[in-house]
Amino acid sequence: MIERTLVLVKPDGVRRGLIGEVISRFERKGFRIVALKMTRMSREKAMDFYSVHKDKPFFKDLVEFMTSGPIVAMILEGDSAVSVVREIIGTTDGRKASPGTIRGDFALSIQENVVHASDSPESFERESKVIFSDEDYITY
Repeated sequence: MIERTLVLVKPDGVRRGLIGEVISRFERKGFRIVALKMTRMSREKAMDFYSVHKDKPFFKDLVEFMTSGPIVAMILEGDSAVSVVREIIGTTDGRKASPGTIRGDFALSIQENVVHASDSPESFERESKVIFSDEDYITY
């Protein structure tokens, strides 16, 4: 089933020059980029984006981290995009992620784990609206 999902190259990934590496892994897998931009999350957008974690102890640090530098946001389209992209990025804790995954190859910690990807079609719908407007999408 053709789906869309959101991927963010987090501030650590941008700082470390991993944007091209991350994008190329998804392109080599056959995903289409239907929206792409570099931006900086405002505190308000970061709080909205991660609102599902607002009651967790790491929420404040996560918001600070995500606003610490630019991010690259992209919407990918392809077969089973949500689940396949999650496999490509690896588990949240990069120290435990499998080699060959983005996080397994590049993540330094749970927080500095290079990328974010939507974990469900519902999350994609909510998260993508925080970052992109309808005009940002490309139709092939």
